[in-house]
Amino acid sequence: MTGRPAQLLPPEANDRHRSSPGCLRNLPMMPSRRLRPCLAFVLAATLPWLLGGCGEKAAAGGPAGPGGAKGGKSGKGGGGAAPVLVGTVQRKNVPLIVDAIGSVEPLKQATLRSQVTGVVHRIAIKEGQDVKEGDLLFEIDPRSFRNALQTAEADLQRLRVQLETATAQVKRYRALTDGQMVSKEQFEKLADTARALEAEVQSGESKVANAKLQLEFSQIRAPFAGRTGNLNVDEGDLVRANDSGALVTLNQVSPIYVTFGIPQQYLAAVNRARSERSLPVAAVPPGAGEAPETGELAFVDNTVDSATGTIRLKATFANSSHRLWPGQFAGVTLTLANPEVLTVAASAIQTSQSGQHVFVVSAERIAELRPVTVERTTDGVAVIAKGLKEGETVVIDGQLRVVPGRAVEIKSPAGTKGPDNPKGKGKGGEAKEKKSSA
Repeated sequence: MTGRPAQLLPPEANDRHRSSPGCLRNLPMMPSRRLRPCLAFVLAATLPWLLGGCGEKAAAGGPAGPGGAKGGKSGKGGGGAAPVLVGTVQRKNVPLIVDAIGSVEPLKQATLRSQVTGVVHRIAIKEGQDVKEGDLLFEIDPRSFRNALQTAEADLQRLRVQLETATAQVKRYRALTDGQMVSKEQFEKLADTARALEAEVQSGESKVANAKLQLEFSQIRAPFAGRTGNLNVDEGDLVRANDSGALVTLNQVSPIYVTFGIPQQYLAAVNRARSERSLPVAAVPPGAGEAPETGELAFVDNTVDSATGTIRLKATFANSSHRLWPGQFAGVTLTLANPEVLTVAASAIQTSQSGQHVFVVSAERIAELRPVTVERTTDGVAVIAKGLKEGETVVIDGQLRVVPGRAVEIKSPAGTKGPDNPKGKGKGGEAKEKKSSA
């Protein structure tokens, strides 16, 4: 029986074959008697290492180790006292505030238009000028209005003379009628003429008053103190009475309004506080830094916006420095109350599936997990409604290392003195001390 002759591989090919990941899979099955010496050699080489590792673990967790059943600072089988930072539960005034974004609106705004037809004769203001109430802004050519007034006054004077003459004749004819020297029909005719002249005199007086009003309307004056906007006409332009185009818009910017909305759940607190005192409001315009404008709440709308669930409010600001400008947005803070409450650092509050809690440290420096009820949080301060007492010590940093019922090590913040840091050195101070000693 003939077969294919065996091919011998070069030595380097055998080395590559042995070093390849699948070499064991590709090798033919070795006889069991050849594997036994290899397995015995591997076990003899690795057994001391395995026994040494177990010995190290036993030594670390045994009675002599720091975390053994009898070792450790806590004395309860733990890994020592957990280092933490603590704070004190204090009673102090914390304002109840509501933050919102508001829009600045002028207290008054007037769009000035001409009430008469004519040519702009004079513009007495500049754009962006501050004006007082009653200041002249524009003047329409008054000549035609003066002429109309003079004509109306002349007509009125003529009618008054005619009325005086007719009244005198009526008196004279009444005496003649009594003496039956003038017929009654003639007397009634003269009396009717006098009454007609009296009505014409009243009409003439109305024409004179209207002519004076038209002449007055030729001068457009500021209805209130404020600041002018963009001028929409020039001298020489023809303007018409009640034209839709505005000559200028006047805004009252001092004082000024800021309109903002707050959630409807604050409405009851706002109404209750307003009945007791005026509510302060602070507004910070963009780019103004931290210095706010101070004012007070002036208006609460009578309807809640059902689409947004908010209610509209307005606050009045003196705005003497003109930092608030109509149309801009501003951050608004409404202060509803300033009660004295129980507080703790907000970092002390921890949240779990069972709710919010803190770690209270006893005089023996044992940590206790205590459920709490937080009313609100403001500027890093949590207002506690239930669960803590004034003067108690709570953990404010390092809660992840704390185990309830075990001891803690109270650390002081870096750079400050404390019970565990008498020299006022933090981590950086310890490093410098070690470096100098080295």
